[in-house]
Amino acid sequence: MATNRTFTMIKPDAVEKGHIGGILNMITEGGFRIVSMKLTQLTVADAQKFYAVHSERPFYGELVEFMSRGPIVAAILEKDNAVEDFRTLIGATNPAEAAEGTIRKKYATSIGENAVHGSDSDDNAAIESDFHFAGREQF
Repeated sequence: MATNRTFTMIKPDAVEKGHIGGILNMITEGGFRIVSMKLTQLTVADAQKFYAVHSERPFYGELVEFMSRGPIVAAILEKDNAVEDFRTLIGATNPAEAAEGTIRKKYATSIGENAVHGSDSDDNAAIESDFHFAGREQF
């Protein structure tokens, strides 16, 4: 059953370049309501745990290093059909293949530094939200 919440992170590359406001604006203009949000930084151990599903992939070490190199903005978003609609809004992982008007087309610079994360399923949205936010932080 589809839920109306998804999870996102504005990744270190986009935070470093000052794109937090622009990305949040695109999110709210896309009809999403921000129900939880914080500026935080993943430790190496946090990034390893969060991306454990990719631990056997050749890019895992680079991903962990990238995601722990600086602050991120973690957020829970709400909207009907949230996961699918947000995946559409962020665009393809490779910004060169992302559709015009998507977050990654506008703010990402490469497959590795692609500005934002978006949950790929309702189950993962719940898991990822709980990873970053205590129950009292979810509204």
